[in-house]
Amino acid sequence: MESCNCIEPQWPADELLMKYQYISDFFIALAYFSIPLELIYFVKKSAVFPYRWVLVQFGAFIVLCGATHLINLWTFSMHSRTVAVVMTTAKVLTAVVSCATALMLVHIIPDLLSVKTRELFLKNKAAELDREMGLIRTQEETGRHVRMLTHEIRSTLDRHTILKTTLVELGRTLALEECALWMPTRTSLELQLSYTLRHQNPVGLSVPIQLSVINQVFSSNRAMKISPNSPVARIRPLAGKYMPGEVVAVRVPLLNLSNFQNDWQEQSAQYALMVLMLPSDSARQWHVHELELVEVVADQVAVALSHAAILEESMRARDQLMEQNVALDLARREAETAIRARNDFLAVMNHEMRTPMHAIIALSSLIQETELSPEQRLMVETVLKSSNLLATLINDVLDLSRLEDGSLELDIGTFNLHGMFKEVINLIKPIASVKKLLISLNMAADLPEYAVGDERRLMQTILNVAGNALKFSKEGSISIAACIAKSDSLRDARAPDFFPVYGADHFYLRVQVKDTGLGINPQDIPYLFNKFAQTQPLSSKNVNGTGLGLAICKRFVSLMKGHIWIESEGLGKGCTAIFIVKLGIANQSTVSEQHFIPKLHGNHALATFQGLKVLVIDDNGVSRMVTKGLLVHLGCDVTVVSSGKDCLRSVTPEHKVVFMDVSMSGMEGYEVAVRLHERFSTRHERPLLVALTGSTDRVTKEHCLRVGMDGVILKPISLEKMRIALSELLENGVFSEAKW
Repeated sequence: MESCNCIEPQWPADELLMKYQYISDFFIALAYFSIPLELIYFVKKSAVFPYRWVLVQFGAFIVLCGATHLINLWTFSMHSRTVAVVMTTAKVLTAVVSCATALMLVHIIPDLLSVKTRELFLKNKAAELDREMGLIRTQEETGRHVRMLTHEIRSTLDRHTILKTTLVELGRTLALEECALWMPTRTSLELQLSYTLRHQNPVGLSVPIQLSVINQVFSSNRAMKISPNSPVARIRPLAGKYMPGEVVAVRVPLLNLSNFQNDWQEQSAQYALMVLMLPSDSARQWHVHELELVEVVADQVAVALSHAAILEESMRARDQLMEQNVALDLARREAETAIRARNDFLAVMNHEMRTPMHAIIALSSLIQETELSPEQRLMVETVLKSSNLLATLINDVLDLSRLEDGSLELDIGTFNLHGMFKEVINLIKPIASVKKLLISLNMAADLPEYAVGDERRLMQTILNVAGNALKFSKEGSISIAACIAKSDSLRDARAPDFFPVYGADHFYLRVQVKDTGLGINPQDIPYLFNKFAQTQPLSSKNVNGTGLGLAICKRFVSLMKGHIWIESEGLGKGCTAIFIVKLGIANQSTVSEQHFIPKLHGNHALATFQGLKVLVIDDNGVSRMVTKGLLVHLGCDVTVVSSGKDCLRSVTPEHKVVFMDVSMSGMEGYEVAVRLHERFSTRHERPLLVALTGSTDRVTKEHCLRVGMDGVILKPISLEKMRIALSELLENGVFSEAKW
């Protein structure tokens, strides 16, 4: 009998497997039932989870699976039909819920994937936004540095301060080891080291401007990295074995004032070179925003330097202008002093020359009234003509002087235009008859009888032009024509500065004086209106003339806003003088109210003033004696005194006329006139007051009339002038000589 050493197990194999299944189902059921609790807690805490119903469905599936495993515990032993039904129902429900959950997951998984995709997209966007925010912060930082640097750079307009400030601020902002500025030389062939950050007085190093690295930088407006071994970068020798830091170079435009005045072209501009170096033996590199900062600063430096150049130029221009103003002011003062000195000299000479001329003309006219032989009469007439010529020369010189310094003003008033032309003819007819010349006057039918203007200057102009025609004509005729200038004849190429202005209140008078005299060379015509011009042929040098007449006429015509010219075909063919002046149209009411003093006729030559008591005041003995002689010859009872005080003591109501010199020493004639007005309260008691003066200045006449004088007579005085003056004074109570 064989012995058996086998040990039987405590549990049979099938039962052991069942036991293991039983325990497993228990723990599976326990796990399944714990998961829904966790899901419920998760759903409750997650208020924003979008798939709650999916979790509920998934929880139900797990609960059913757990229930299936739990019910399965009763199937390991004998069980009833009820357990089998419950088990079957649980498995069916589990199958249904699991299938529904599987189908639902098919729809949910793409959504979950899209959520994941969105999450990744949002993460990328967030990272990109972070980068942009970093760029914005960098740009803001760069902008802050730019504003700070710009403020520091533009805080001054001194070129050296601008450049030095730029280097200092860039070195501080970018933590540079060195910053340098190379400036072009005067020849523009080299760049010279002018400013550095670390060296107060940089050595004047220079490099050729044609280096390739320099051309490369100058050809671009961007900051460029260059080799640390470049000639423009070897500013400081490296100590030890340190690696040089990165180097950046940028161009700085140098704009001059001429670049703003003309069309500036970039290729013609000059540039400076700015070199910036990072610290040696450093891993630091240039960032994009730092390069942009350098470029912006370079542009700001260019603008600041341009402003400094404009300021320097404006300061130079201001200094030059101030120097010119000082010189002009000095020249103006010297000119004014010279004009005053000349006017004072002319005034003194005018007075001093007219006093002896007064004696010569007055005594000559008195001699002419006596019994003379033909030879003596010819001598006296020659003296009178020469004296009148000298008086005319004095008047012309004074008129020309006042015309040149601008002190001469027109005496505008209403006058008889037709009567003025007739008076001109009456004045030149005696000379023309002696020379056997025919005189004709032609006035257009539309020429107004009255006009507004300066009658005396217009008459003097016509007399000067007609006088030239008389002087240089030996035979033939002289014609004077007057008309209103038509618009088509006003513009003359010979007078580019003459711009006629048309209007309803004025017209342009055209006067033409034509003679058959000696004529003028056409090439000499432009010089006729110069002072002291004598362009007539030598055969006419025996004719008296000073060469001032046409020069004065030109200035008178210019004052009257007109133009004068002369035409001639050559020597021996006569000449034509033409001038146009602007005159106002007289108002009919003014014409009707105007009291024109009647011109004296020949019967006044026979007038005498027997017994007329006259008082003469003159501090010059010769002039006093001459004036007394004229009045005595006219039959007056004359009393003479030498001063204003003597006049006030001597004058009585019996004196009808008082002649006084206005330029006496001591009490002048003006003060005497005022005192006489104070003494005699009524007009019929006061004598007529007449001023004797050698001044042709209109201010003198106005002053005389303002102090109450009844007339003004210009020296020298002939017998005929004195007779006319007394006649008008006694008839009208006033006298005004036409020479004003």
